[in-house]
Amino acid sequence: MVQEKTDGKDEDMMLPPIQQNRPALSWESKIRKKLKTVTPCLGKFRPAVGQCCHQCTPDSLRKKPGPTSPLGFKNLLSIKETQTRYRGWLVRRVCSVLFVGGCKIYASPVSNRLDRVCQDKRVKEALTAEPTAQEGRDGQWQLSHLSPLPPIVNTCISPGFLRFLSWVMLKIFTSMFGSVQVNLDHLPALHKASHEGCPLVYVYARQSVADCALLPLVLFCHNLRVPYTVCPLHIKSSFIRSILQKVGVVLLPSSAPTEQEAETDRLYSPVMTSLVRELLDESQAISVGVSAESGRGGRWLAHVTQLIKEGSVPDVSLVPVGISYDCVPETNTQVTTCEHTLVDLGSLFRWLWSLLWRRPEGSVRVHLAQPFSLKEMCDSGRCRVDEWLPLQDLLLPVILNNRATCVFGRRRMSWLLPPSHYATERGEQTHRERDLSIAIILHLIYSAASCTAVMSTSLVSSLLLFRHRKGVSASALSRDVAWLTEELLFRNKDVGFGGSLEEVVRYSLSLLAPDLVIAAAPSRGDPVIVPRPTLAATLHLSLHAQIVTHTFIPEAVGACAVSAMLCELVDSGVSSRVRSGGVDGEQVNDDMDFDVVLCQSQLTERALQLCHLLPPGFMPPCQSSHSFALDAVDSLVRCGILIMEEIPRDVPICDFWRKEGALTWTTSDDPYRSDSDCETEEQDSRCYKISRPSQFPELLFFLCSMLAGHLRTLCWATSGLDLMHTPLPEAEFVAVMHSHLCDTASRTKQHYESCSEEAAHIAVRSLIDLGVLSEERQRGGVSLGVGPLFQSSENRKKLQRFISQYLFN
Repeated sequence: MVQEKTDGKDEDMMLPPIQQNRPALSWESKIRKKLKTVTPCLGKFRPAVGQCCHQCTPDSLRKKPGPTSPLGFKNLLSIKETQTRYRGWLVRRVCSVLFVGGCKIYASPVSNRLDRVCQDKRVKEALTAEPTAQEGRDGQWQLSHLSPLPPIVNTCISPGFLRFLSWVMLKIFTSMFGSVQVNLDHLPALHKASHEGCPLVYVYARQSVADCALLPLVLFCHNLRVPYTVCPLHIKSSFIRSILQKVGVVLLPSSAPTEQEAETDRLYSPVMTSLVRELLDESQAISVGVSAESGRGGRWLAHVTQLIKEGSVPDVSLVPVGISYDCVPETNTQVTTCEHTLVDLGSLFRWLWSLLWRRPEGSVRVHLAQPFSLKEMCDSGRCRVDEWLPLQDLLLPVILNNRATCVFGRRRMSWLLPPSHYATERGEQTHRERDLSIAIILHLIYSAASCTAVMSTSLVSSLLLFRHRKGVSASALSRDVAWLTEELLFRNKDVGFGGSLEEVVRYSLSLLAPDLVIAAAPSRGDPVIVPRPTLAATLHLSLHAQIVTHTFIPEAVGACAVSAMLCELVDSGVSSRVRSGGVDGEQVNDDMDFDVVLCQSQLTERALQLCHLLPPGFMPPCQSSHSFALDAVDSLVRCGILIMEEIPRDVPICDFWRKEGALTWTTSDDPYRSDSDCETEEQDSRCYKISRPSQFPELLFFLCSMLAGHLRTLCWATSGLDLMHTPLPEAEFVAVMHSHLCDTASRTKQHYESCSEEAAHIAVRSLIDLGVLSEERQRGGVSLGVGPLFQSSENRKKLQRFISQYLFN
């Protein structure tokens, strides 16, 4: 925590003007007014976010320059004459033009870059491996075989184009958003790293198309070096491509609609690696977006890591960036669909024309984290990958053999980085380097999500989806908003809203109105808010609620572990469908006011097994799964759900002085013998009791519901294997699985959050890692079929029962 400054820069204590001037809704007057004010800090302290990992990069953590007091926030769209060198009434009308003209632009030389790329060793080896390659070929032959890559290599930053497009983007974002709040706390560290000549690589989680334009604009307006931005869009128009390539946008080849298609070209990867080396040698900054679901964009980080390991680049400073939206713009698309979107002049002009008739909606919060050294992370060895194991080795003995304990280790997610990226003679070293690159990708995804602020729409969406699915009154929702805000701040999470409680709830409900059903009966004073039971509405709310799930992931894992143990204890109160592996079980029939004791070791074991099924980005790779499982159990004690069971004994377990022989030295020839205090204890298994069992199910259900969507997707995907004719190509298999998930949700008319494209993709990858699906490499691609071990329906039912035990019913 750091002390909060109350200067003019920090404007998030009050709602943005667009929130205050919004016309009153018909149900607004029926919300009970609260005297309580929602503040983005606890008293005088604001959560300090965006700091380096103390375990992986302790040296970078100590390099933070400047004062420790916060610098506050600054609205990027609020440009005044005080930000220019001029004053007067005319300056106030053209201050944005003068401001853009006064921003500093760093030189971006591009001379002879293409020649240096062609002379690179890895590019020459790739050209030599071509079937038509012959010795003695000149440079023209090389350029003809590199086509259409030379225009990408010659991407530059033109000062005139950059200033003009920056002014245009300021006007566009002003018509889209009410404000763009930028955290200024780590800007001095970025300026220091930039002046020292260390290249900066900005990494953010892909959410929308606007991310690619928002981050360079933020850096440009704060006199930082504008990065070369990797854009995953498929742009065919030569006019648009030529303009974007003059402002540092690295596009895909015009012949490749997706990054996967571009990677099929044997020359693309070595040419892009050489391009990254040339940019880093020029001390240029790079901006990369990474998708947590598919790992797209991680190849660019692998290029940087490879150059660091080879010694081609001395060091690089990585900067995680958290971007959070109050309301996702209509132009934004999901990560899986934006790469298949064809951008041409017609679609661009139609989008610009639509901006003239729309009102700005919502605000944006941008957090630039503290930069840290990539070389330190690679050389320190603190981010260990030697404990990574396939998911089959971690969970299959527990699922099929009903073994009590599972293997200690961490799940290897090799699909985040294609194996073809590293091709060397020593396979063992290649495997380790690939795992290290994957660990860095996972660490950056986790860091970007950790420094992302929770907006009011995300908070309300999580409450409506996870706690009040059947509806809630406005006054009860307001109380929960105040409670959840305090819980987020206690967990060192920044929130992107402030003001009166009534205003915050009204504003968030107005933005989420298309996804809600709001009704007010004449006999009731409060309106009732219910999530709209449609696919589009549920997916939109689920997208907003992901950041809340990321914050409460230890509590969610611990709550699901408690739920799994309760399912074994309350057999008489749970329907037979649930116990046989069904997903849509009935409610518990008996009263849950009973005395139950849960063993700590068994509870930790259940949490550990669930950790292996989590999607990527929820756990830091520098923390072991067992340590995370212990933290998950401890978090439930802090929440008040569990209390330590005290067993009556003559001598307390912590009183070592009264224990006979507890602190005496012993001699032994066994070098592995331990005389620690934990060995002198009687190895009594610690137990927990459920605190206030008549009241805890509501909070337990709220935490369990955060992971219910992901777990339910795995259950539905497992049951859908009986209806699929395999083998199928991977893309077709994912499409058929997605259709099956949508049909299952349509039949039940609920749980639509479990049938998104991202959920289908993650479920398929999890089934592949478990060995349920087997990959067959063919000339046309990869085909997926049911593995031999799970050809048996009995094994598939065992897997379904194992997953469904964590679903709270």
